[in-house]
Parts: sequence; C-alpha cells; structure tokens
Amino acid sequence: MSKQSKSQWDFGELFPTEQTRQVLTVSDLTSQIRRLLEQRVGEVWVGGEISNLRAQSSGHIYFTLKDAGAQLSCVCFRDAARWSRALLADGQQVILQGDVTVYEVRGQYQLVVRQIELRGVGALQVAFEKLKLKLAAEGLFAPERKRPLPKYPQRIGLVTSPTGAAIRDVLHVVQRRNPSLEIVLVSCRVQGQGAAEEIAEAIKLLNRYSVASEPIQRFNDSTNLDLILVTRGGGSLEDLWAFNEEVVARAIFESAIPIVSAVGHEIDFTIADFVADVRAATPSAAAEIITEGVFASREFVANLMRRMAQAHPRRRLNEQLQRLDDLQTGLLRQTKQGVRERQVICQNLATRLRQVRPKQFLEQRRELLKVTQKRLRELARAQFKNCKNSFAATESRLRLLGPEQVLSRGYSITMDAATGKIIRRAKDAKQSQRLKTRVKQGEIQSTVEKM
Repeated sequence: MSKQSKSQWDFGELFPTEQTRQVLTVSDLTSQIRRLLEQRVGEVWVGGEISNLRAQSSGHIYFTLKDAGAQLSCVCFRDAARWSRALLADGQQVILQGDVTVYEVRGQYQLVVRQIELRGVGALQVAFEKLKLKLAAEGLFAPERKRPLPKYPQRIGLVTSPTGAAIRDVLHVVQRRNPSLEIVLVSCRVQGQGAAEEIAEAIKLLNRYSVASEPIQRFNDSTNLDLILVTRGGGSLEDLWAFNEEVVARAIFESAIPIVSAVGHEIDFTIADFVADVRAATPSAAAEIITEGVFASREFVANLMRRMAQAHPRRRLNEQLQRLDDLQTGLLRQTKQGVRERQVICQNLATRLRQVRPKQFLEQRRELLKVTQKRLRELARAQFKNCKNSFAATESRLRLLGPEQVLSRGYSITMDAATGKIIRRAKDAKQSQRLKTRVKQGEIQSTVEKM
C-alpha cells in the first residue's frame, strides 16, 4: 500500500483525544510508600533522645526519637525488647534497632523498635542492665531475703582463684584477726570463658559438702559451713564479667549458706553483689566483716583483766581515799587562800582609811558647819529686817489710804443712824430718817427734813 502524501496544510488533529492517566487512592499511595520504605530502608540502627514517652494499657509503648534537626515516631510493641523496655525514659539517650515502616492510618512513617541500647554504653553494660532488671523483677535482690551473717564463724567456704591477689588479701586479714578460722577453698577461674560456670559449680559444691559432712554441733547449727565468701580482685568490666552471669546469680540465690560477695574494688558493682546476702567493697573488707565478731570479742577478753582490776573493791576504796585526800588538800588550800584574800582586803581598807584621815575630815566638817550656821543666822536677820521694812511700808500705805486721812482733809461720812449703812446718794435717804455724820473729830446726829 502506497504511503499517503501530506500537504503543507495538513496539521494533524487539532484537538487530540484525552490521554490515559492513573489516579491512585490515598490508601494505594500510602501502601506503595510503605513497601518502598520497607524495601529500600528496612532494618536500621538509629540514635537520639527519647521524648513524649507514652505507655498504653495494652503494653505497647509510643515515643518520639529526636535530635537537633529532626524527630522520628517510634513504637515498641508489647512482646518486643522485653528485658530492655525499662531503659526507655524521657530524656534518655538511646540507640534503637528496628524496621522503618508507615502507619497507614495516619500516613506517618515510624520505627518499629526491636532492640534498645543506652547510647554511649557498650554491649556488656547493656547486658548488665538487662540482667539486672530481669533478676530484680524476679525478686533476687529483695532485701527481705538477705540473711544475717553468723557473729562467730568457725569454718567458711572460699570461692576464688588460688593464684590471685584476693586470696592473699583474705588470708592475711584472717591470720591477723582470727587465726583459728577454718577455710575450705574451692579453686576456680574468676575470668574468661567458662569462669561463670566454674564459680556457680563451686558454690553448689560447698553447699553439698556442708550438708553431706558430719554436722559439727556448735551453737545448735546443723551445717558444717557458716558462710561462703565469693571474691576476686579488681579489673575492667570484661575481667569481672563472670560475676555478672545469670548462672552465678542463681547459684548465689539458691545457696542454703549465707554468701558474702567481694568482687573488684569499691567502685565495682556486679550482679553477684546485688544477689549476695552481704556485699563487701574489697576482699580485705570482706575478711574484716567475717572476722569482726571474733576480733571484737578478743579485744574485749584482752581488756577484761584490766577492767576487772579496775572494778576491784580495794581499788575503788583506794580511789575514794585518794579522792578524800584531794578534797582535804583542796579544802585547806581554799581556806588558806580565803584567809589571804581577807587579809589583803583588810589591808586595803586600812590603807584607804589612813588616806581618808577621819579626824581631819571631821574638823573640816565642823568648820563648814560653823560657817553654814553663821550664814543661816545672817540670812535670817536679813530676812527679818526685810520683812519688818515691808510691813512698815505696807502699814504706811494703808494709813494713807484709810478713812481717817480722808476725814482729816475736811471730808465726812454720812450713815444711817440705826443700821450704820453709808448714804452715798441723796435719793438713798428718806424723809425723817435719822442720820449720823462722822467728821475728823466726833459725830453729828441729824434728821432728814427735805429731799
């Protein structure tokens, strides 16, 4: 078939049919993203800080893992990371292992956590924390199950290496504080592969030995060993790891004999320390704890004769007599001192009396009294004279103001002859009233005739 020719005016379809396109639902798109994440990313290790921790009643734990630049939603389902779930806490720095996926209901990508480690802590420390949490939950560390140590142990079991420094320290302290203490040594490795199993077997062996041996009847005890000491010297976490194994912890827990754990130095703590009945900071400290009762009693007995001698009645009597002598001496000393003090006081008073010169003092006072009396007499005379002059002046003024002086100047005083009332105004007089008029010399009787 021949090819059709096209003209220059043939432009094809101006309005082509609608192109075919694929439209996804939200669920389809989310499912594709989920599959892509799980295939391309999948299992990862990621570190960060925990925040917004939320534990549901279902047992699932939800939280956010964040750093300075981003955050990631995480979920730890109930059956995942059973022994390390307790490490989850707000603000905790952790390293998580899990699967990256998408929670399709919310369209949110998240990490499904499988393992949990503390950030910056190695695998041994994580294993230590896991076992510690597990055994604590089972009650192996419970304080109420801790048994007291016998005060006067006579035979103990010792679990340690026969060539280590710990056994030398223990024997040195025991020899110094309680040489009669019997020690049953079960040697074992305390470091390396298989050491934990040997330690656990040594503890079990001592328990079997104590039960199988013929009991020594002392203090109504039915066992042959009073306690077991599990010990070794210091070292790194790897060196001490045998005492962090579960097999050792359970052997200590199941022991019928009280156990003292002394592993490492003061700053070292092992699982064995938590399970044991008593934890000692060092092997030497453990030996001192075990021998404390006998050592203290030995010192008590050593001091008993001295204390008995001190308590003897003759000694007490002698002490009382000596005390009496001391009191008598003190009394005499105080008496003499008191007499001397009184003599000094008398001498001081006599000196002061001489300095005062009472005769001269009295003479001075007599002279002063005479002068004072003379002054009082002069003052009295002057006062009397002043009073006399004042009286004369007053008398003179009264005389000048008296009625006699007025009458002497030609005045008269008219009075009612019957009553003696002074007539001051003419209208005060009445018709035919008898009047009496007083002049300088004598009186004049008159009668009112005209008003």
